Amino acid sequence: MPRTLDLLSLRHYGPSAGSHAHDHFQVLLGVEGVLELEVQGKGKRLAPGAGCVIAPGERHDFEAQTGARCLVLDTTHPAWATCPEHPTQSASALALADYLQLALAQPQALARQYGPQLLLDCWRKPPDAPSRSQRSIDWAALAHWAQGHLHHTLAVADLAAQVFLSPTQFATRCRLETGMSPMQWLRDLRMARARALRAQGLAGALVAERCGYRSASALVAALRQHGHAG
Repeated sequence: MPRTLDLLSLRHYGPSAGSHAHDHFQVLLGVEGVLELEVQGKGKRLAPGAGCVIAPGERHDFEAQTGARCLVLDTTHPAWATCPEHPTQSASALALADYLQLALAQPQALARQYGPQLLLDCWRKPPDAPSRSQRSIDWAALAHWAQGHLHHTLAVADLAAQVFLSPTQFATRCRLETGMSPMQWLRDLRMARARALRAQGLAGALVAERCGYRSASALVAALRQHGHAG
């Protein structure tokens, strides 16, 4: 099997050198200036951080009236056949362009070896990943954590931090998935814990302390309001 061509270089462009084509992919990523391209009769402009993929056999021409520099990858790697024309991760591509232009100036730069793969990563669409607000919440695990911290004053932010959501995201998810606000959900945990401790015969003051209430009377008032006094 022939070895994959992956030749990465930093090139300077000026006046047009004439139309031509290659039997391999040519990937360009702008570094400095603006490069005007014509690929198969279609015009394109490459500013710093912008890029394009020229497929094998596509005729193209380059011109930069005031000069331009681009990273150029000549490659036969088959993955480029399914890549979009432009980088899907533009911020990463701009940062990579800045890095590679400096790295390639170093003798025996590892960038020549690993740069092609880094460029490919910038072009390929990242795998779909659930956003933070879409990730499932393990309510049983969260309840277990909260029950161990009921003696503290807990806020929505404390609960949200346990599941890596913002307080607003967590409050929305809590209402959607439990039918309660975060504080209502937490209050139910406190009430359940208080009833269990009272059933064990613990003194009212101790139950109140363990469940996050200032006093036994405050706990009794909360239980009455919740409909479980006795």
